[in-house]
Amino acid sequence: MAAKRAESDTPIPSTETNQVDGGSSIVTEDEWKGMSTVMNAIYGHRMEDGYDPSKIFQRKVNKRAVPDYYDVIKEPMALSIIKQKIGAKEYKSFQDFVRDCALVPYNAQVYNLANSQAYQDALEVKGVLESELKKLVDEKVITEEVGTLPYIGEIPDPDQAVAEEDEEEDEEDDEEDDEDGEGEGEGEDSEDDGKRKRKRGVRSTAAIAKREGGAKAKEDPAAKANDPESRKKRGRPPRVDTPMEARIKAIMKGIRKPRNSLNKLMVSHFERVPDKAAMPEYHQEIKTPMAMDLLKRKLKRKKYNSVDQFMQDVELMFENAKQYNEDDSQVYKDAVHLQKEARVIAQQEKEKPDNEYVMEEGRLPMPNGILHNGELWKVGDWIHIQNANDLTKPIVAQIYRTWQDAEGGKWVNACWYYRPEQTIHRFDRHFLENEVVKTGQYRDHPIDEVVDRCFVMFFTRYNKGRPRDFPADKEIYVCEARYNEEKHKLNKIKTWASCLPDEVRDKDYVMDLFDAPRKLKKVPSPIAYLLKDDQKETDDLPKPEWGAENAPPKIGAVHRRPRDPKESPPPEPTPTPPPQPPPPPPRQISSIPPPATNGYSNESRMDYAMGQPSGQTPIPAPTPQPQHIQPSYTPQQTQQYNQHSASPVPPMQHMPASQPSSFAAITPHLPFATPQPTHHMAQYATPQTQSLYQQNPVRAPPLGYKTPQPVEVYHLNDHANANIPLEIRQQFHCDEQGHVLFFTAPPIDPQTPPKEGAALGHSARYLAAKKKREALLAARRKAEEAERPEKDRLAKRKREEDDQKFQKAVGDLRVKAMKFLENQLAEATAKEYQVLFNGDVESGVEATVDRLAEMQQTQAERNKAMAERKAKDEASANVPIRGLNVTLDEST
Repeated sequence: MAAKRAESDTPIPSTETNQVDGGSSIVTEDEWKGMSTVMNAIYGHRMEDGYDPSKIFQRKVNKRAVPDYYDVIKEPMALSIIKQKIGAKEYKSFQDFVRDCALVPYNAQVYNLANSQAYQDALEVKGVLESELKKLVDEKVITEEVGTLPYIGEIPDPDQAVAEEDEEEDEEDDEEDDEDGEGEGEGEDSEDDGKRKRKRGVRSTAAIAKREGGAKAKEDPAAKANDPESRKKRGRPPRVDTPMEARIKAIMKGIRKPRNSLNKLMVSHFERVPDKAAMPEYHQEIKTPMAMDLLKRKLKRKKYNSVDQFMQDVELMFENAKQYNEDDSQVYKDAVHLQKEARVIAQQEKEKPDNEYVMEEGRLPMPNGILHNGELWKVGDWIHIQNANDLTKPIVAQIYRTWQDAEGGKWVNACWYYRPEQTIHRFDRHFLENEVVKTGQYRDHPIDEVVDRCFVMFFTRYNKGRPRDFPADKEIYVCEARYNEEKHKLNKIKTWASCLPDEVRDKDYVMDLFDAPRKLKKVPSPIAYLLKDDQKETDDLPKPEWGAENAPPKIGAVHRRPRDPKESPPPEPTPTPPPQPPPPPPRQISSIPPPATNGYSNESRMDYAMGQPSGQTPIPAPTPQPQHIQPSYTPQQTQQYNQHSASPVPPMQHMPASQPSSFAAITPHLPFATPQPTHHMAQYATPQTQSLYQQNPVRAPPLGYKTPQPVEVYHLNDHANANIPLEIRQQFHCDEQGHVLFFTAPPIDPQTPPKEGAALGHSARYLAAKKKREALLAARRKAEEAERPEKDRLAKRKREEDDQKFQKAVGDLRVKAMKFLENQLAEATAKEYQVLFNGDVESGVEATVDRLAEMQQTQAERNKAMAERKAKDEASANVPIRGLNVTLDEST
């Protein structure tokens, strides 16, 4: 029908048939039949147990059920689509058909884990496809080149994929712990939960993005370093495993590899403890359940002190399975096999030396902490780290890892906490005094960058007391929220323990409680003044200003975007007390009267008398109108947050902003003159009863008045000044307290007196001697460079000889120790036999040997009987039942 419609002779020229046709097909009739044969073979293929591996690939993946599938797989394909194309004869060449068929297993291998059923089904379908294409090649229907599956893209290595997924699961566990404390009920949480609840066999998009992103980073590392957005990526603490932890991970990795006769991973039975609601009988019989996820969680929580302690839980896991399941069940058989495999791997790992478990880049973990400047810095400590963008505001952080690199340098990995002015938030957001917010930034720092100790308390305890024995001169911060640096959102923390390292989550600190809980006060944003008048609710989120590479933003930003429904509105401002009425006007004005207080503003004005001819009446003061001043944010509000900012010497007095006047200023029409000693009576206009304020007349300043000189010298506060090494401070001008002085302008260059006489210089003899000495030094350096290879060779040879001597000495000691141990064992055995057999050692040994031989013979007979019984059972199970000319085996 489609072909007839395409060939229909319509009187109106049309291009529709050309668009549908898209080019002539070169597929022959035999090739069409071959396509159908391949599809029928894939649809009809069954495993030994009757399982259909093609069933999962017969329909496209439901986008509602698995929305992220289409984010990862760019060319979705299903067997039904291929079958439909064959029926409609849409393929233009046989290569197009082969590529569509190859897409089916390729997509499954990319999206799913190597240990998932979908991955195994894809391999089975791929094998059937290759087998059927080979048959067509043998039948000369297609060429070998056409029948070869094309290269579509990279397929993750199974072992690497499992390792990546294990790492990804660890990170997801960490993020679950972190996000468990967030008070954000938005859709993103439900979306994350949906991803966590999906099938275990699915490879996470984060793991795929990590692989793709890693390749891009290798391609262009410079672009990544120069991109400020790359600094916002959420990180995790680096893996710094001790040899014991590395051995445990190797054992867990080895347990995950074996497969049973059904080509399924044996460990799949032991991933999680059976659900108590679904299998209550299991929990009634098994009192101490154990599974792989519990092993991994205990390892992550640093609960194991040795490999043997870990192996006790492994043995418990398999013994539980053997106790609950029947002896002939697949779970029982897999448990027996994995138990033996785990013991072998554990023994192999324990025999390896510790130096085989050195982490990447030569990292050597230091679980007991780092001793630096006479103090021990360990995991869980709150610290101040040097801030390259602002030395006066060190980075608030908590230590998560401690290690030593290959060169002997000590390092810490710490989680940053941002100050409010380093975040992006709504302009009317309020913060607690001394508040910080937790970020997802986990950064590496040399131990030399650690400045001092500090402490961060959860807001529920901050108002109740302070940590006991914590130095009074150290900073204590309060934390209420975590900062999502990608979405620029502040989410309230529910559980403080989820924000701490695993090693200290179970620990608590003692507090000195206040007499009564204190009320926490919130203050406006310290950067609210950055809001521009033209900003609107529809604007994009602003970006922070970045500076140094390994430092927080120099300053954040504010916006007017709509407030999140879950976000609390800003607190109501404290009402301003009513202004005091001004005192009654004086009857007489002196030449320089005292300042009069304006009841509406906190500004003080000085009334200066103007010189006037004798007998002239002073200008009366007009009655001011009430003013309505709109409150606004000014940079002065940041003073309470800038505790580390530079201060002038002497301190600068901040003058309040002048209030705008609602009446025109009075301009005197007479020139200024020296005030006369005579005084004149002031005439005042009758004030209106509605007005509560009186404005004094604006006077011109006296001729001798001088404005205050601007501050020209500043210094840092004590904390920032102490961060500058003493030897550097001594090279600059300092005040009496040792503060380095910072000047706002360079010093005046005094005129240098003219130099008289001949210019100073070296004599010709000195210059010649200097040149000769330089030549000798150059010759000596050249000779040393020529001799260096020989010296290096001799030194290397000596090191090799010393190493050989050392190895020989170690070998001799090992032989000597083994002989000594053998002698001790022989003596102990002889003594034991003398005690057991009353001195008749020889007869005791003979009796023991006879007993062992008898036991071995009995065991051999038992094994033989079991093998015969097993063979008999298998033979009886394979008896075919024959019907009318066709056996049931043949029919299946």
